[in-house]
Amino acid sequence: MSSKEVAWHGTCDLRFIRRSDCAGVSNSITSHQVSCSAPFKVLRGSSDVDGRFEVPLLHTAGGLVGGDQLTMKVKAESGTSGLITTVAAQKVYGSIGISTLHPEGEWAKQNCYLEINKNADLEWLPQEIVLFGESLFEQTMFVDLHQDSSFICTDIVRLGRTAAGEMLGSGCWRSHLEICRHWSEKKQWEFVDRLELAGNALSSEHGMGNQPVFGSMVWVAPTYFSKEVLNELIQNSLLERVGLEGGMSCSALDHGISARYIGPSTQAARFWFFRIWRHTRRLRQLSIPEPLRVWPMQEKPYNETMCNTE
Repeated sequence: MSSKEVAWHGTCDLRFIRRSDCAGVSNSITSHQVSCSAPFKVLRGSSDVDGRFEVPLLHTAGGLVGGDQLTMKVKAESGTSGLITTVAAQKVYGSIGISTLHPEGEWAKQNCYLEINKNADLEWLPQEIVLFGESLFEQTMFVDLHQDSSFICTDIVRLGRTAAGEMLGSGCWRSHLEICRHWSEKKQWEFVDRLELAGNALSSEHGMGNQPVFGSMVWVAPTYFSKEVLNELIQNSLLERVGLEGGMSCSALDHGISARYIGPSTQAARFWFFRIWRHTRRLRQLSIPEPLRVWPMQEKPYNETMCNTE
């Protein structure tokens, strides 16, 4: 039996909807509907104090092998507030030189399609991806959102199990992110990002510089936020780097910000992105986030200096 015949194609269709609260007030609380196939599983969700609904995803197979595919479709209906995270880090096992049928290796792939409707708010905050040596992983995400909606996402990848002295080797990580704003009469691309980390890019000083961790965070805000507000957010985000190791940068989009991390620590990347996330929540007048209940944090990610000035 070939690897094509045993590879898994897991699917998850998730919809955030509005429902009445306990007092019977309609359209006040976000809930969800979901349909999954193995190895995807959605654990029990929970509501935040501001009505936001948190959905934890679990990959029951424990990791991806060459040929595996994951497909997610998410729709946030008008006025909903949802957060998607993962229960554990996603592992991608080595593929190159493993199979006699495919000695060149096979790609594990993840494809996501997100639709965010009017006045909806969606946060995509998974835990990190760990690429084993000689692994091949490609991820794509296409986002379509309304002009009054908000979308924030993070992506953290560790290139090899460096604690065991392992590097990515001949492996490769690819990412393709497209975020499109849906206006009444037209569409406008807010952010298009294509990345590939492999070969010389892993060691070059203009690439990873032999650092094992890469992170990216994007917030596409509702269009009513001014340039002045976004520029202040960038300055506050840069101040939040204090006490964290690695290189961190932040830049403006037409209606949002983009932040990058390159360094040795997934924790540092996660902490910095968490601090930025906290600022975006405050700007949107939402509840200030605490570490998610399924995240394995042993300490608070806050920058206490910044917290004391708020």
